[in-house]
Amino acid sequence: MAELVIAGAGPQALTLCCQLLQKRPQWRRQLRVLDPTGSWLSRWHGQMRSCEIPWLRSPSPHHPHPNPHALRRFAQERQRSHHLDGPYGLPHTDLFADFCRSVVADFLLGDQVQAASVQQIRLGHSGPASLELVLSDGAVVAARRLVIATGAGAPVLPGWVRTIPGSHPAQALQHSQTIDLAACQGLQGQQVLIVGGGLTSAHLALGALRRGARVSLLCRRELRSQPFDADPGWLGPKHLKAFRAEPCWHRRRQQVLAARDGGSITPQLSVQLHQARRQGSLQLHEHCQVQEAAWRAGQWQIFCRDGSGLQADRLWLATGFHPGVSHQPLLRQLLDQRPIELIDDWPVLTPDLRWPGTNVHLMGGLTALQLGPAARNLFGGREASERICRGAIKA
Repeated sequence: MAELVIAGAGPQALTLCCQLLQKRPQWRRQLRVLDPTGSWLSRWHGQMRSCEIPWLRSPSPHHPHPNPHALRRFAQERQRSHHLDGPYGLPHTDLFADFCRSVVADFLLGDQVQAASVQQIRLGHSGPASLELVLSDGAVVAARRLVIATGAGAPVLPGWVRTIPGSHPAQALQHSQTIDLAACQGLQGQQVLIVGGGLTSAHLALGALRRGARVSLLCRRELRSQPFDADPGWLGPKHLKAFRAEPCWHRRRQQVLAARDGGSITPQLSVQLHQARRQGSLQLHEHCQVQEAAWRAGQWQIFCRDGSGLQADRLWLATGFHPGVSHQPLLRQLLDQRPIELIDDWPVLTPDLRWPGTNVHLMGGLTALQLGPAARNLFGGREASERICRGAIKA
């Protein structure tokens, strides 16, 4: 029986492994990490490359190593401190990738990830520690504890997408999840319309502009610029003390939504976008929402709610991902077997982030009712790891 199975091999899962092995090195032989890619952070690094994201938005103390100073020390020892930007030391993605590889090597985790995924969870009747996992390769694994750290849910597709008449080429309409800027061919001179007002939309816009496209950026409200995706007070006791004292889950959810406030871009990206706008290669349409779209004569005809119309050769959706339980297959299975309280599809977990009545822990955005608005970030990964470790070690 595996002591602990972790579904997912992203930065939060790596953070948990490092903290756990630092506290309980003897658990190494009873620890199993499952990810379809078979390697650490493959999806994370792939996203950085696909959207050509040069800098992370998280300060340098936020990373998978248990020592918050480890990333800055890594940069200094390799004379790469110039890859830490500004007063918060935001790391360059290349530096962060190299650092994570060194963390994997330091904790002897290089061969820890098995190329498989959890397809089915069977909860036993002999207590929370009775778990049976069916894997994508057909294997059945008995586990005392499972951590689900598989990232975001299904892509958000606006309602008007489902009503598009007829057919269109696959590359003419894409969600950001499937866009790889390096693989995009023939953008020179094309009109690309991007829907979304967050960080991903800005990176995609700049990537298309670098390839000679003309870009229209549609935001349902004003494009907002701020250093982080939530106030830095949420990374410490300034805001979290009151949040944790709040007994009402509905009010906690509203605080999380208000803190994240639907997405924003960094000041550096804002400067680049407004420069492109002044040069005429970028059109910014704020307070604008698409009502319907149609593919006609090899081009998109876009009709907006304010009565305006636009044309485009390609439509890119930077509309994010559904965070709820209903959009996660494994969590739907859990809900069927162990119904729990949901707040608008967000789970009410125990303090150590367990699905109540089970030994299944969650990491990522769906722990926000416990951890606050930074739950899905690197900071949230550290907080989640500490709670899960405490719960696992006490058991």
